[in-house]
Amino acid sequence: MRVRKLTFAALAVAATLSLTACNDEDLTGQGDPSAASTASTASPSGGSGSDSSNGSEKAGGQQGAGSESGSGGGGAEKCRTDDLDISATDGTIGGDTEGTVVVEFKNLGGKDCVLAAYAGVDLKTGSGSLSAERTGQEADTTVLKDGESTFFGVTYPMNDSGGSGVSVSALLVTPPNETKSFSVEWPGSNTLPVTDGSGSSVKVGPMGSAGQGGES
Repeated sequence: MRVRKLTFAALAVAATLSLTACNDEDLTGQGDPSAASTASTASPSGGSGSDSSNGSEKAGGQQGAGSESGSGGGGAEKCRTDDLDISATDGTIGGDTEGTVVVEFKNLGGKDCVLAAYAGVDLKTGSGSLSAERTGQEADTTVLKDGESTFFGVTYPMNDSGGSGVSVSALLVTPPNETKSFSVEWPGSNTLPVTDGSGSSVKVGPMGSAGQGGES
């Protein structure tokens, strides 16, 4: 009996060792724990690759924003009066029912600048200052390159009344979004007709509404 008990005890120990060995083999089959640790460490690297992709997307978004900025003038500032050479010429063509003066803005500021829509125009007359009305034409923002010019037209009624009319001495021009004006000699007809308000008025077109050479 004693020998049999010892035999049973030996068998129990052998069975326990066998189960332990099986468990160790299962763990080995699942992979080396150190390898799992290495894979875990490599995983964030893959994550950083994902973050890198996100970073590329962000960079692409910034480039897109830059492109939008470029279409709005590339960050150029407004054209200032002191940086513009402003002049005016008679652009009236024979047979026109209205007179036309073409105003030129030449950029001498050393860098590109932006002109938005309409300039302010006033005529100095013997009866005081006369402000030109906008024609209402669609007006876009213009990027004026350094050294280049843009033109716009000022139309006015011709004095066919036979009377002396109202004398015009100068043209006062204020670039868009500026407060400083520039006075140039009036190149058009010497007088405007005296009206009761029913006649045509003096009107100014948007930037770029007249071409070089006086065509309106």
